[in-house]
Amino acid sequence: MYALFEDAGKFLAGRILSEAEASAQIELESGKRVKVKAAHVLLRFEQPAPALLMAQAQSLATSIELDLAWEFAPEDEFGFADLAHEYFSVKATTTELAATLMRLYEAPHYFRRAGKGRFKKAPAEVIQQALAAIEKKKQIQLQIDAWAGELASGRCPAPVLAQLYRILFKPDKNGPEYKAVVEAARTSQTAPLTLLQRAGAITSAYQFHWQRFLFEHFPKGVGFPAVSAPPIQETLPLASVRAYSIDDSHTTEIDDALSVQGLGSGVVVVGIHIAAPGLAITPESVVDQIGRQRLSTVYMPGHKITMLPDDLVQTYTLEGGRDCPAVSLYVTLEEDSLRILSSETRLERVPIVANLRHDRLDTVVTEAWLLADVADTSMPNDHPASGIDALPHAELAFLYRLAKSLKSQREVVRGKPETFSRPDYTFRLEGVNDQGPQGQETVVLGVRQRGAPLDLIVAEAMILANSTWGQWMAELGVPAIYRSQASLAPGMKVRMSTRALPHAGIGVPCYAWSTSPLRRYVDLVNQWQIIACARHGKTAALAAPFKPKDAALMSIISAFDTAYTAYNSYQASMERFWTLQFVRQQGLREIEATVFKVFPGQPPMARADTLPLVLPVLGTGGMALARGSRVRLQLSEPDDITLDIQGQLLSLLETDASGSAAPGAETDDAALDEEENAGPLAIAVDLEPSDTSASPDAATQATLAS
Repeated sequence: MYALFEDAGKFLAGRILSEAEASAQIELESGKRVKVKAAHVLLRFEQPAPALLMAQAQSLATSIELDLAWEFAPEDEFGFADLAHEYFSVKATTTELAATLMRLYEAPHYFRRAGKGRFKKAPAEVIQQALAAIEKKKQIQLQIDAWAGELASGRCPAPVLAQLYRILFKPDKNGPEYKAVVEAARTSQTAPLTLLQRAGAITSAYQFHWQRFLFEHFPKGVGFPAVSAPPIQETLPLASVRAYSIDDSHTTEIDDALSVQGLGSGVVVVGIHIAAPGLAITPESVVDQIGRQRLSTVYMPGHKITMLPDDLVQTYTLEGGRDCPAVSLYVTLEEDSLRILSSETRLERVPIVANLRHDRLDTVVTEAWLLADVADTSMPNDHPASGIDALPHAELAFLYRLAKSLKSQREVVRGKPETFSRPDYTFRLEGVNDQGPQGQETVVLGVRQRGAPLDLIVAEAMILANSTWGQWMAELGVPAIYRSQASLAPGMKVRMSTRALPHAGIGVPCYAWSTSPLRRYVDLVNQWQIIACARHGKTAALAAPFKPKDAALMSIISAFDTAYTAYNSYQASMERFWTLQFVRQQGLREIEATVFKVFPGQPPMARADTLPLVLPVLGTGGMALARGSRVRLQLSEPDDITLDIQGQLLSLLETDASGSAAPGAETDDAALDEEENAGPLAIAVDLEPSDTSASPDAATQATLAS
């Protein structure tokens, strides 16, 4: 005796070995024995053999006309045998019974299952809807197959092209366009990205990177809702100072300015003036929600996405020739010894005399110029400086002397000096239109040595402000967002928290980003807390927007850390993209480089001597290149999508005999990545010492990732 039964939605047949009231032992054609519940046994038969029955029934099932079977089916619930007797004959064979069962199971739009071997016919209108859906699905599949065929043959259908970036970066996996790409990639055994490139879908590598970034971080676009800049309600006193900002020419979000009073009196007061959007923007307001969503300005060569709307930024920016609202830190020092006597925070309006642009002044404001008793203070003819005719030599000279003193004090705490052995590379794109870069612009690379006098002045002033305000808030019990680093040991990362912990990388007891409220949301949050301290003093903890152990601060830290890391990664990748464009535009085929990383079993990594480029060294032929080795490399063709480029070893140049890295071969101890004055690395050079000295630089990370 044989039995046909259902198991996990499949029909199986075999010989009954034994049978009880509730179950049966059945041996399959393969020899496997299974225990089957009696309710799952749908048909018992003597002939034909199970394998033959299954083959004959499956063949016969396809010939059963569903419309006719539906007409024959009873109106009430019925068994498959009942329909077989109606459709074939009252003496339907075992094969016909099994064929009827299979046909009913595969047509749920005609017959609804009502139990094991039991069915009920569907209403006519439901069948019509189901048939229409089946036909539509069939047509869609035919369209998918047609698109897949075009893609495999090297042509990209228009519907796929229209959905290109969504398919690549945020696909609807049920969409026919996506399925066509997947099917074409499967049949052609080609990676989807390569397939689309071959089909001519990706015509702009720049747009590939740009759209990927937008899909991941700005899916609703980079535009702002219509908002107006809220006014500052309180009347602020006018400070009796003359303040100057020091920024890159591309910087529009001018957050900070400096002033000096009392030169020659023995006691000098240095003012660090920070733009004060926190006096107008309130937590949970519409503008706050915009800032909290974006969390930071995104920088890239030739373009940026601001954290706040430009009209609003221009309301609070420290523009030359205006009296600007500011949160000011006044530090009183002994003029000769530079010993700090006291500090005070004020909310006020500050006269900004001029916005000095360091990229145009670096050749003028040199160390020799600053140390000279008498110096030429006239402004360069081509420098727009809000009507200023002369540089404030005495003030800048004092600030430079102070900056060097503060730096040396921090280096004592750090336990080693900060070094600036590598230059900063600046990117200028010629031919950028209002829509931003398109990928074909001419790249002009500039070089600027880190640690220039103007850099140092701003960097040390900002460190002083961030450290002083951080300690002040901690003393008053007002929570803030701090950055800390336990030590300079390799792998010891910088962390963000609400605890005022030491920052070993900078060499300060605590460090709270507070001096870039127009560009970083963390700074705006800390500015709200500082304003509360300035207004309420010892009772500030009760009046501050964020209270101790406020869960909102931890939420902001988490969101900011994620966004800021992603933004910096994109900036690094686009700097690498434009570096590769520069290589191509200049026709560079060979470069000199210095090995700075050696990995066991992997190609060593080298840094180009005159380019912001890190790349693997191939073709060493088993030669062990030591860290610090200088090499001449032949460049491979750059890949603008993967951002890959490789160097084939041509010759070994001189090597540092000590085995240590040559100048610039390692990441600088002070890469100035913490700075908030100019913001963008390369567009406007970072101006504050690094809190990531133990980590590879951005270009290295991009290369290793690719």
